[in-house]
Amino acid sequence: MHRKQDLPQKQCAQCLRLFRWRRKWARCWQEVRYCSERCRRDARRSRGQEKTS
Repeated sequence: MHRKQDLPQKQCAQCLRLFRWRRKWARCWQEVRYCSERCRRDARRSRGQEKTS
């Protein structure tokens, strides 16, 4: 039986929460930086605000 506790973890670059490997990230796990689409969008928004300030 496969257990979720055995999956690799990373820390989200935006919210700093730990998140686990997902099957859809199997090919690109090295490039994954955010735990969700929302964090990815928020990170892009905050980067854009820094440039305009």
